[in-house]
Amino acid sequence: MNRLQRLLGIDVPIVLGPFGGLSSVELTAAVSDGGGLGSFGLYGYPPARIRETVSALRAATARPVAVNLWMPRGDEVTPLDVDVQPFLDAARPLFDAAGVAVPTPPDSFLPPIDAQIDAVLDARPDVVSVVFGVPDANTLDRARERGIVVIGTATSVAEARALEEAGVAAIVATGAEAGGHRVSFLADPSESLVGTFALVPQVVDAVSVPVIAAGGIADRRGVAAAFALGAEGVQVGTSFLRTRQSAATAGHRAAISTAADTDTRLTRAMSGRPARGIPNRAMREIETAGMIAPFPAQNWLTGVFRAAATASGDADLVSLWAGQAAALSRFDDARDVLAELRAGLPD
Repeated sequence: MNRLQRLLGIDVPIVLGPFGGLSSVELTAAVSDGGGLGSFGLYGYPPARIRETVSALRAATARPVAVNLWMPRGDEVTPLDVDVQPFLDAARPLFDAAGVAVPTPPDSFLPPIDAQIDAVLDARPDVVSVVFGVPDANTLDRARERGIVVIGTATSVAEARALEEAGVAAIVATGAEAGGHRVSFLADPSESLVGTFALVPQVVDAVSVPVIAAGGIADRRGVAAAFALGAEGVQVGTSFLRTRQSAATAGHRAAISTAADTDTRLTRAMSGRPARGIPNRAMREIETAGMIAPFPAQNWLTGVFRAAATASGDADLVSLWAGQAAALSRFDDARDVLAELRAGLPD
């Protein structure tokens, strides 16, 4: 048993990537029950929903679970900061295609982070992972008092050092291959596109806490390589996202199953921040129009037609997040993915 397993109280050092908007209690519980660390993304969740989610996770599994929060980078806009009407007008064909009316801007795009943190700490999950920043000292102290392990996420060595200096217990080193958002916080993501297998050994050398490798890891070979480079755990997203236990639509899972190595790209179209996914109608039309509101206004805007498209099963109008190793995602059941990944762990 290595340091990460002891720290998290898990049997196997495999972590489920937290999917903001695509997490499910069933998938989180399946990974935890299988001996790994199931994670659930809480992006945009108000406090009441956070408490309900952690309660549901506790009811679904007796094993350790993690929840994930987005730290504010400081560049987020509010409805008072931006006139979203031009962006709404540009996206009107997508609203029409989804069969929903062009929405009226809300009072706020996101719940206050302080309220989210309070709700998470009150709910007491076993682990809290954070992206896009460093938790403050007060948050870390409060987490420790409650026995909650805090994990940070880095896309560069400098970010890993900043997280260790702040006092997080472990660090996810996430490479440019990973699906979903690029979670850089010390520099623009375009300046932090380090590949996983270049990033991991440099982070291992730079910090003393356990390092979890993420990005491009989809089968036993990726797991074995990550451990050879000094990682003490792996975080896997796309392979689990393809499984029936995830909240991804059937169309999204089908897109992952047929994706080739060059079929993903980084885009700001869906949220206003760079994220890796498979191109579809929504991504292409927004990029062609060039009308992309700043984060989180764009994420709210597309979220309206994405929700309708999810309900109807239209894969052309949702975010098809996936990593560069999507073609290696072969299984439809989370238990099979976990078994494949476990086969790559060192003896």
